[in-house]
Amino acid sequence: MTDALRHAWSSPIGEWIATRGLHVVLVVIAAILATRVIRFVAKGISRRLARGGPTDGAVPSETVKHRRALAAVISSVAIAVLYAVVAVDVLNTLGLPLGSLVAPAAVLGAALGFGAQRLVQDLLSGFFVITEKQYGFGDLVQLTITGSSKDARGTVEDVTLRVTKLRTSDGEVFTVPNGQIVKAQNLSKDWARAVVDIPVPTSADLNRVNEVLRDVAKQAMLDDGLPELLLDEPALMGVESIGVDEVRLRMVARTLPGKQFDAGRRLRQLVVANLRRSGISSGSSTTVS
Repeated sequence: MTDALRHAWSSPIGEWIATRGLHVVLVVIAAILATRVIRFVAKGISRRLARGGPTDGAVPSETVKHRRALAAVISSVAIAVLYAVVAVDVLNTLGLPLGSLVAPAAVLGAALGFGAQRLVQDLLSGFFVITEKQYGFGDLVQLTITGSSKDARGTVEDVTLRVTKLRTSDGEVFTVPNGQIVKAQNLSKDWARAVVDIPVPTSADLNRVNEVLRDVAKQAMLDDGLPELLLDEPALMGVESIGVDEVRLRMVARTLPGKQFDAGRRLRQLVVANLRRSGISSGSSTTVS
């Protein structure tokens, strides 16, 4: 049995397995391990940025969100470059001359060029999304997509050069190719605005209503949990529109990024409670944008 194994290893096939074959296996294993290390390091950097990076109140700063997106892109590019280097090394080890592959590769590239236009468009669009800091991890965005009558709206969970992944309020995940994004509306960049429209009957005393709403603005800065969401005291903008049976007054407040909906809901509660205590009835439900 030993002589048979020795004879097998001394044959050309056995010699190739012991030399070039072993090299190919080791290179592939090293590439797999390196890929895992790159992804592990990228996730560690993202967690550290999310945990210890600078924040604007209760939300990560724009710098942190951009750095996390940049770390994800760098890791994906590094893995792609690693695979390209490994592929070239394996081809050289197998004895395939790269020069002879140029002509077939050119023909194949021309054939795939038409189909790869969208991929190139996705990569270029993703590059500009990252470099221009249009949005990053944790941003609440609304994306207008080519060929879709409905916008994709949700929290950014992942950004690569090719796709953007959004988590909706219902827990669903949208994967949107970057090249199909026509317009990106960032609802949580730097700061946001809660807009509260208050409908009151035309018969109501508007001077009295304005006094109540000014008291609401002052109470908002003392309310439990609300001051942590607001950047400054809400402002009363006055009459927004006049209808047959009601007048709409508007109150606006600057909030932390992505917190305009929470702040708006709490402001509406304060408005309704104070109007009721003052004996002023309100019309239809208020709205926030």
